[in-house]
Amino acid sequence: MLKSASTPVRAADFLAPPPAQATDTAHFICVTEIIRINSPMWFPALISFFLLCCGLASGCRDGITRQVAARVLSMHGPVVFGIGEQTDFRPVTPESRIHDGDIVRTLDRALLNVALIPAALAQMSSNSEIKVEELRISKDGNQTGDGMGGRSARIRLSGGKVTVLFSQGGKSSSQFAISVPQATITADSDCLFRVQSDGTTIRLTCVRGKVYASRSARPPVEIGAGYFQQWPSVRPEPIAAADDAAAQIDIVDSLEIGNQLRELQSGWQGRGPF
Repeated sequence: MLKSASTPVRAADFLAPPPAQATDTAHFICVTEIIRINSPMWFPALISFFLLCCGLASGCRDGITRQVAARVLSMHGPVVFGIGEQTDFRPVTPESRIHDGDIVRTLDRALLNVALIPAALAQMSSNSEIKVEELRISKDGNQTGDGMGGRSARIRLSGGKVTVLFSQGGKSSSQFAISVPQATITADSDCLFRVQSDGTTIRLTCVRGKVYASRSARPPVEIGAGYFQQWPSVRPEPIAAADDAAAQIDIVDSLEIGNQLRELQSGWQGRGPF
């Protein structure tokens, strides 16, 4: 019950220990009533300030999700990138930042090592093309510093060859997906794999960990280390790399590239956040 106008209203009169189901809205109503009774002249200004504080607190609580740019780790030979289907492609340099919607092409005898997000490093071999569809990082508003809430990357391989080193790391949740004309490959745990396309055939080789391949409405197929999958194919199940000479070469090459990407990542980590 409210006190008379001659008696100041105390916060304790309204903010007694609330029931378990009490909400922020109830607290807001109580505090505004206190301000209205005790300081009617300052009521509008104080309410504006209170609402601003609530907005800031809400933003911290819910966290922030933002777009990020891929970073160039190293490159060799001519590599270009541009926005969408524009013909105005420009050379990639060590300082280039590659964003959502950008198309990246490696030309003859070229290669590009790139950090799409901290969890996903990739090497594009020569005569390859990818489109960056999404790069996202979210931060938990309840944490301080650089605490990550989640990281995701999605690219499309139009042609050529890409080797991917994916690692979760820390407490953050990361996801990676690469689309090809006949399938979508996803990773959510530590792995090393290669995807290549020559325009008619898609080949996926898993070197470490496991990845998943989805085709239209069919359930995803798990492909473990030492196995590969090819489309189109008369064999719907993964095939052991030990039974295929090309797959064995893919595994040896990918292991070497994976080591290179780890070394590049170690040298890059001191250069600041994405």
